[in-house]
Amino acid sequence: MNFKRRAAAATAVLAVAGAGLVTVQATAEATQPAAHARPKACPDLTVSKGWYGDNKARLQRMIDAYGHCGPQRHKGGAKPVATFDWDNTVIKNDIGDATMFWLLRNGKIRTPERGDWRTTSRYLTGTAAKALAKACPATGATLPTRRDTACADEILSVYSEGATTSGKAAFDGFDHRRMEPQYAWLAQLTRGWSTRQVKQFAAAARKENLAAPIGTEQRVGTGQVTGWVRYYDQQRDLIRTLKKAGFDVYVVSASPEPIAEVWGKGVGVDARHTIGIRNVTAHGKHTAHLKGCGTVRDGDDSMITYIDGKRCWINKEIFGVRGAAAEKVQPAAKRQVFAAGDSDTDISFLRDATGLRLALNRNKSELMCRAYENGDGRWLVNPMFIEPKGRQAAPYPCASTGYTERDGAKGPVRRADGSVIPDQRDTVYGASAASSAS
Repeated sequence: MNFKRRAAAATAVLAVAGAGLVTVQATAEATQPAAHARPKACPDLTVSKGWYGDNKARLQRMIDAYGHCGPQRHKGGAKPVATFDWDNTVIKNDIGDATMFWLLRNGKIRTPERGDWRTTSRYLTGTAAKALAKACPATGATLPTRRDTACADEILSVYSEGATTSGKAAFDGFDHRRMEPQYAWLAQLTRGWSTRQVKQFAAAARKENLAAPIGTEQRVGTGQVTGWVRYYDQQRDLIRTLKKAGFDVYVVSASPEPIAEVWGKGVGVDARHTIGIRNVTAHGKHTAHLKGCGTVRDGDDSMITYIDGKRCWINKEIFGVRGAAAEKVQPAAKRQVFAAGDSDTDISFLRDATGLRLALNRNKSELMCRAYENGDGRWLVNPMFIEPKGRQAAPYPCASTGYTERDGAKGPVRRADGSVIPDQRDTVYGASAASSAS
């Protein structure tokens, strides 16, 4: 990939968005490029239902400006970049959850090495390891979670709740700005399978979850869990239009990369444009160790595609930034034009976007504090397209506890200059739980 050409192209188009930004007021106009004659062949967004206010119109203007129809279109240079989170951003519900539930129902989790559950995650507490060993005695190559409900329940509790079935913390000692050990644990529990096999498991889970009616629950162990997933028609349309306009579109997920690759095909995103948690492999099989980024070496298992980790992996894989620099905010010419996400886990790569940032409202404090404050006028807030959240009654606690520190402590959400964002009221939300997409 020619990163110099990408940087040059990005520098040219950034001038369009930056020109004429006088005040944050009138944000829709302030962050859009000047009008120009629009060729009839420019690709259009076709799905209108579900978009809030003028969000669709602003997205269309961004596509027109930065794509091949724009006045600063990339003539032979690198394409502008768009990055999407996956779970609850491109789809409703969670593909990592769907795959974990399938693995448990079908007995596809391998027994830990030497029966020691601490080998599956460096952050697993001793208490959790003992609880798992007691519930899941090592009796074979794979664990009998299809029929052994006690074992399935314990694994599910550690994965879903971050706690044992007795309520004890399952993980500790990690950096909360670049690691979520529950998410990482799914990738680590694919140990012993090949990437091809993991994709097969994901494809089976995908087929089941897409076929199940909205609202379906499935039994795992003795509990009931979500049993359905749907693609958002609006995001499928947005991705299609961005690609037709000449954008390089990437999915950046905190799910294991092989699983995200299987699902990404449904919106036309191929494996080369999918970034997720990557396992270290040995002899063609996944190990319980993870690939690193920036200053984190392969096998250190301390950074995944999560909050600041997403920034690192985008810088590394899309823009060719290596070493410690990949963990830092890059110059505007080496950043994505557009980003979309739904959670605090996405906040770093969303903030890095230079054109527009789409936040789907799932009532996540840091994300909504920054999106509603909208300091540079480039944020779009939209209700979820299926089963949107209702209004959060209390303001988001931006000035007190909206931010998660690296050690897990809660603090105020701050702007780039260090000043504190005041509490923000919830103003863009779903009128009902009714589906707005099929």
